[in-house]
Amino acid sequence: MIVKAIKTRLFTEGENLLLFIEKYIKHLLEDSVLVITSKIVALAENRTVIANTPKEKEKIIKAESEFAISTKHTWLTVKDGMLMASAGIDASNANGKLILLPSDSYKIARVLHSELKKKFKLKRFGVLITDSRTTPLRAGVTGVALAYAGFCGIKDYRGKPDIFGRKFKFSRVNIADSLATAAVLMMGEGAELCPLALIEKAPICFCEKVNRRELRINLENDMYRPFFIRMSKKIRKK
Repeated sequence: MIVKAIKTRLFTEGENLLLFIEKYIKHLLEDSVLVITSKIVALAENRTVIANTPKEKEKIIKAESEFAISTKHTWLTVKDGMLMASAGIDASNANGKLILLPSDSYKIARVLHSELKKKFKLKRFGVLITDSRTTPLRAGVTGVALAYAGFCGIKDYRGKPDIFGRKFKFSRVNIADSLATAAVLMMGEGAELCPLALIEKAPICFCEKVNRRELRINLENDMYRPFFIRMSKKIRKK
């Protein structure tokens, strides 16, 4: 697999995202995936706010979240079926503003996929919108897929034999987040000015229609839920 970050000029708020992409992407190969950081998608939609006080920021976080609890370091929230800090609201590289997540990342990915596929006359092509996330009990951030179009986000091994013939019962590979992690590593988190990346020769399955809920797990079925419930009770006793 080949991942290439693409250096650009600074993206300005309210700018046309498709025209910006076409300025830096002059050619796309068959079986490739275009990666776009969610920050410029949000900026294209003017999804920015100014919070002058912690109370104002708190109000914005709650409005952007499906569920939110305050902790020592941040707000832990659920948005679009994902656990994240502060509803994904980011103050980095925002010039004094807060950048919200895109309004509907899957819709935007679908539109960009259709336009670019048509422009470059491609049959197998994908679009991936990324963000960064922390992982419980691990330092640092990794990439995560907010949305994608043109390829399957999950590779399912259930019912298939392993190398010794034993059938898998639970194993699935999160293709979308795996690609996002690789791309975000190359794109950087600081002043790199690489909001776009191209992935080529990835071992993925291209498709026309994406199930936008295929990566989600209901809270009741999350394997880590009992652990965090017990851990929180033990901390409270101390």
